[in-house]
Amino acid sequence: MNHWLVKSDPDDYSAHDLERDGATTWDGVRNPVAQRHMRGIRAGDAVFVYHTGKEKAIVAQAEATSDGGDSADGLAAVGLRFLNWLDQPVTLKAVKEDPSFKDFALVRQGRLSVMPVTPDQWKRLLKLAN
Repeated sequence: MNHWLVKSDPDDYSAHDLERDGATTWDGVRNPVAQRHMRGIRAGDAVFVYHTGKEKAIVAQAEATSDGGDSADGLAAVGLRFLNWLDQPVTLKAVKEDPSFKDFALVRQGRLSVMPVTPDQWKRLLKLAN
């Protein structure tokens, strides 16, 4: 199982919307690097949902329900299912202040909307969320 982080503008589609819907097709990503990452997602992979905008925080966990592939419009798409809210959001500020995340794409490539999360980063983020 791999780990991922997807960013969402909560004014467009938030983790609250994902919770309400139960599952969705995650698509609309245009950045070629983010699309490549989406195509690498496999069913069963763990996913953090990050809210952009005012929140700037990892807020929830989801699970990939399908392998990443291409949608009808040729952009990458993957199925996601809501799992749970984090006990407390992990802010971008907290991530940037933690030296263990110096190589994390969330810090290095701020505009990237889909990114891998290493197993060590995943464990550390879960600790910060408790």
